Amino acid sequence: MPTQRTEVQVRAGVEGDLDSLTAIYNHYVRETAITFDTAIFTPEERRPWLLSHPEDGPHRLMVATDAESQRILGYATSSPYRPKPAYVTSVEVSVYVAPDPAPDSSGGGTLTRRGIGTLLYDALFKALADEDVHRAYAGIAQPNEASQRLHARFGFRYVGTYREVGRKFGRYWDVAWYEKEL
Repeated sequence: MPTQRTEVQVRAGVEGDLDSLTAIYNHYVRETAITFDTAIFTPEERRPWLLSHPEDGPHRLMVATDAESQRILGYATSSPYRPKPAYVTSVEVSVYVAPDPAPDSSGGGTLTRRGIGTLLYDALFKALADEDVHRAYAGIAQPNEASQRLHARFGFRYVGTYREVGRKFGRYWDVAWYEKEL
């Protein structure tokens, strides 16, 4: 009997998503070097971050949900690259997919292998198309081949590596930087 994959919808993030978005981010804080935050957040501590990503403008938050259950499957953001005024047309982008160790209904893998990141970045870059944004940058803690493949798929090119720039879990981590013209 054929199985049907869950339909995924992508929309702008809203304040009601805060608890789920915080839980997803905290997973990466606790379990990975993907983010260099080292202490988990409460939803209230993450509220300013969420509010800094309105539904329009260059700093966006896109959320992927399961169409049936409305469970949040991941999110992507474009954020200020640096705080100085001359950087205003540059953004730093990132994507986080909810951890899900159970196979999907097709029997093949977790959410990170179902294209959630691709759907999120596709929606994010479409949303940014009419904004005054010239470049997008992504820093990828190494190693992370899946993230490198995702960024290459969207036309990012490698520009350099900061060696041993962050220390987490008792070791130093490199961050490879990628850029994309928008």
